[in-house]
Amino acid sequence: MIPARGSGWYREVGTQPPGPLNAITDVAGVEVGHATLIEGEGKRVAGVGPVRTGVTVVVPGRDIWTRPVRAGAERINGAGEVCGLEWMRESGELQTAIGLTNTHSLGVVRDALTRVHVRENPRQMFSLPVVGETCDVVLNDMYGHHVRTEHVEAALADAKGGPVEQGSVGSGTGMICHDFKGGIGSASRRVVGEDGEPEWTVGVLVQANHGMRERLTIDGVPVGRMLGVDKIPGADWASIPSVQAAAGTGSIIIVLATDAPLLAPECASLAKRATFGLARTGGAGERKSGDFAVAFSTAREEEDAGDPRLRVSPHLSELRLSALYWAAIEATEQAIVNALLAAETMTGADGNVVHALTVEHLDALPV
Repeated sequence: MIPARGSGWYREVGTQPPGPLNAITDVAGVEVGHATLIEGEGKRVAGVGPVRTGVTVVVPGRDIWTRPVRAGAERINGAGEVCGLEWMRESGELQTAIGLTNTHSLGVVRDALTRVHVRENPRQMFSLPVVGETCDVVLNDMYGHHVRTEHVEAALADAKGGPVEQGSVGSGTGMICHDFKGGIGSASRRVVGEDGEPEWTVGVLVQANHGMRERLTIDGVPVGRMLGVDKIPGADWASIPSVQAAAGTGSIIIVLATDAPLLAPECASLAKRATFGLARTGGAGERKSGDFAVAFSTAREEEDAGDPRLRVSPHLSELRLSALYWAAIEATEQAIVNALLAAETMTGADGNVVHALTVEHLDALPV
């Protein structure tokens, strides 16, 4: 018999232990920064507001502009955009910080990161930054293009290790997840060796703006079906002029980092495993949901001491890859849960209100 769950049962889903921070920054050298834009209230006027948006950056290391890391990606469903993926797939490398923002601001963030790359590495022939987007039009005057270059610079200046601010912050400010307030979430899981000591860490950061309420599942509990709109009101998509949106419309961007020494194809395999973590929470990659995962390894290749023309690329034994994949699955699931629980109820454009899923709601469930 499975014992009854106590309060806080949703804090550590799965079987593998989290890192000290339970965040992507548990991978040494990885930093996260935000710029949050919240202005105005009432009726939306394009170019005026209300504004509920922002920028989030994931920096694989301070030297990323001059020393790329191995990377790979997975397209779960393509109703969205992550620019820079084709060159990343071709080269097997991530050469810049990763930017996240709203759908209509992707180009601005891409251009700003290009400028930073050229500034930090003047010998760079060209720059193709990796930038992902999800749509915050319910709460934000997205047609107003409020994100500017200085906001990207501010997010980079804010980037740091340590605890990651989550919920309605940065690029997650105006996002909705499973009909509750969504946003930025982060988590980590550690792969433990035969001696019981941690070997490697997988950290995840999500921009969660996806899903249907009735599909939301947390650690196997059908939370969405147990907390209907009679208990927590849902978002009012129908109130937005000129927007055609069905249930499940939205997107998620998943960023995975690890200190395990992986080659580019193995990074792509790690990104693919995020799909299972997304599915465990009820994500289904609906037709109008843009769902992407990007994974990178901070373990860089080195010059061959005997021949400077060659590079040495240590990589993980195949026997340990499966454990790393499972860490990616559980960290992705936890990051989505953390995005939900860190977010707060928000009133945005046209007075639209999106309600938060709280720990009090979950603790009150008969599980």
